[in-house]
Order: sequence, then structure tokens, then C-alpha cells
Amino acid sequence: MTSTGGGSGGASGDIGPLDLLSGLATTRAIRRYTDEPIPDDDLAAIVWHASRAPSGSNRQPFRFLVLRDGPRAVAAKALLGRSFRAGWAAKQRADGYTDATAEDPTSPKARAAATMQHYVDHLERVPVVVLVCLERYRDASPYEGASVYPACQNLLLAARALGWGGALTMWHLAVEAELRELLEIPDGVVLSACITLGRPAGHHGPVRRRPIGDLVFDDVWASPATWAVDPPGTRHTHWRR
Repeated sequence: MTSTGGGSGGASGDIGPLDLLSGLATTRAIRRYTDEPIPDDDLAAIVWHASRAPSGSNRQPFRFLVLRDGPRAVAAKALLGRSFRAGWAAKQRADGYTDATAEDPTSPKARAAATMQHYVDHLERVPVVVLVCLERYRDASPYEGASVYPACQNLLLAARALGWGGALTMWHLAVEAELRELLEIPDGVVLSACITLGRPAGHHGPVRRRPIGDLVFDDVWASPATWAVDPPGTRHTHWRR
């Protein structure tokens, strides 16, 4: 993706080799990575594009704490690995992933479980972990995420455009106190998300999602939006509670 003023691009405003809509349609959560490190130039471009995200009053309260291979980062990844494995173990039990694997190891749910297990087992080897933080400038509110989560999506899309991949989680919260002490994160800074980044061991999309007609209503709740039609060739998945 050609930048418009930061990272590795010029000032033309061109999108570059991966057009924006293609990126939006094919950016999946990537949880299997090679050991390839992310070069400084690419990492700079990723966080620069993340910083272009909108925020309330353009305050830009988001901050990116990047963990690579420094001594504090290694210690932080060890904490996160422990937290991620505990989080996944609880989710396996709660959401029936163990049953799905036992019943049919080739089912979509069982394959998803295998990917998640690989993810948490190799967390310490993920090339880059980004703690996306928010510097509070007022009391906590239920809508403060509106000024930080758009930056998270920008970050994931920029990574996709440059050939990398990532996944956003909240499993850092179980070790938040320890991370704060280790990384000297001050009071008043919220740890809003944890994003892992690396070179995909597999590949990005096209992704499978529910039919758009299941998700969009027109004028009143549950009224079908007849104009909301998936493009030809769209592949679907059927989400279950």
C-alpha cells in the first residue's frame, strides 16, 4: 500500500498494489506466523497508517507499545503466553470446541480449535505484539473505545497491505497488572487491545461470513433490506451461538 505521507510511501495518495476494498474483503485474523521478523520500515508504515484513524476531536489518544525481542518484550510475551493459554482453555470448555474436535477433527470448528491451540502455544515466538493503549483525558466512559478501535483496524489493514497478518485479542487483561509493572505503563493509560503480528504461515482471504441479508435491516428492526445483496462468488459461513 502506498502511503500518503509516512512510512514507505510517497505523496500521490494512490492506494497501491492492494486496493482498499480488496483489503477490506480479504483481511482475516491471522494466528499462524513464520519466524520472519518484521522490518523496521514495514513496522513504521503499519503504525503510521494506524495513526491516521479518526478519533473524537482529533485528540488521537491511542498509543502503540510495540514488543519485539528486547528483554522487557521477551518477559511480556511470557506473561501473555500464560494468559492466552488460560483464556483459550476456558473458551474451549465454554464454547464446546473440545467436543467438536472429539466428534469430527475435520469439522470447521475443530480446525479452528487447532489453529487457536497453535496460536496460544507459540505466542512467545510471535514476531511482534502491539499493546494498543488509550491515554485517558477524562473519566472512563463506555464509548471511549470509539477513539482507539478504528486505529486497531487501520493497523490490521496496513499489515495486510504489506504482506503481514495479525489478530486482535483481549486475553492480555488477565495479566494486565503484571504488564503494567513490567512495562512501566502509567495510571490513566488503558490497555485497550493486544494485537499479534507476523508473516502468515498460511494466507489471507477471501473470508467466509454470514450472508449480508442476515445482518442488515431496512427502516425498522428485522425488516429485510432487499438491496443488501452479496457480490457474486461470496462464500458464507453460518455462525452459531
